[in-house]
Amino acid sequence: MADAKQAARERVERAREELVALSHRIHAHPELGFEEERACAWLCELLAGAGLEVERGVGDLPTAFAARAGAGPLRVVVCAEYDALPGVGHACGHNLIAAMAAGAGIALAAVADDVGLQVTVLGTPAEEGGGGKILLLRRGVFAGAHAAMMVHPSPYEMAEMPVIAVTQLRVAYTGKEAHASAYPHLGVNAADALVVAQTAIGLLRQHLLPGDRVHGIVTHGGDAPNVVPAHTTGTWMVRAASLQQLGEVQAKVTRCFEAGALATGASLEVAEDHEPYAEMHHDHELAAVYRRNAEALGRGFDERPDRGAGSTDMGNVSLALPSIHPTIGIDALPAVNHQPEFTAKCVTAAADRAVVDGAVAMAWTAIDAAADEPLRARLLAGPAPLG
Repeated sequence: MADAKQAARERVERAREELVALSHRIHAHPELGFEEERACAWLCELLAGAGLEVERGVGDLPTAFAARAGAGPLRVVVCAEYDALPGVGHACGHNLIAAMAAGAGIALAAVADDVGLQVTVLGTPAEEGGGGKILLLRRGVFAGAHAAMMVHPSPYEMAEMPVIAVTQLRVAYTGKEAHASAYPHLGVNAADALVVAQTAIGLLRQHLLPGDRVHGIVTHGGDAPNVVPAHTTGTWMVRAASLQQLGEVQAKVTRCFEAGALATGASLEVAEDHEPYAEMHHDHELAAVYRRNAEALGRGFDERPDRGAGSTDMGNVSLALPSIHPTIGIDALPAVNHQPEFTAKCVTAAADRAVVDGAVAMAWTAIDAAADEPLRARLLAGPAPLG
């Protein structure tokens, strides 16, 4: 497989300028989840030009796509993300994820039939909120795949990124307007309901496990200071180590919102924005193969246990088939993900190098999986039941 790996690397190197340009273009034109029309079009154009067969709108999602090459028995999916965050743009580096995925797909397309692979670069919209991968899973787009992978930019290099479960809640209180000075006693203050809920959540934190997280924003707090607010809304996220534990924490947080309604007399509506994101079940063997390949490219890993945990819909993919979600460092510190300073770091020379290294490391990992008979046999046999 040495020749195949060398050919894959050379193919990425030949595409370097196009891949870096794609990363920078997506970065310069941030698009929110399910609105990634330009990013999707640019990725499809690049992959089609490289000889992959591109299908737009897979899973009935207009900004999703599948680009396929090879007819081998081992089917590997490389996930591309390309949505941005409100206000801070590509502060999570999805421009890099997209370019790395495209590079890996282009590299594997050049050798897929020789090594017994079928590669699919799968464009997965709305990771930052919307659960695009979950929708694609539910609609059968991952059916038949034996493994899935993607690489995420970070201040640190990790073969197995800590990923915990999360749900996103939309909260709405309805009270009654009144003149805030002349007739406050006739009003029902929906803003006070939010204050009570946030206070209760603050007190709840002392009774949560160390890795549990509750955080949110008020999206509407009223309309005028001299009118008792009758309508307030917010969006909250609840995180826990696993989906099972998440249900327990969510129940406690919901009671905090109910306390706001009870204290003020306002009515309450709570709804999930989308299906919860699951914790990540990394395929340890594939992750180790990725690490060896990344180290061969000169990457150095930092696997200290104090690294903060995030959440991603790739966790749901990992429950369905063997998956990896390593991170790749872009020399970002002191900036970290979701800061404007990290946005700026995603178009630096270090980020551009990560595009190439991440693409090559993923391509090499897929090639090694096809060449390693026990690993290949395990993947072909299908995912084992989760213990």
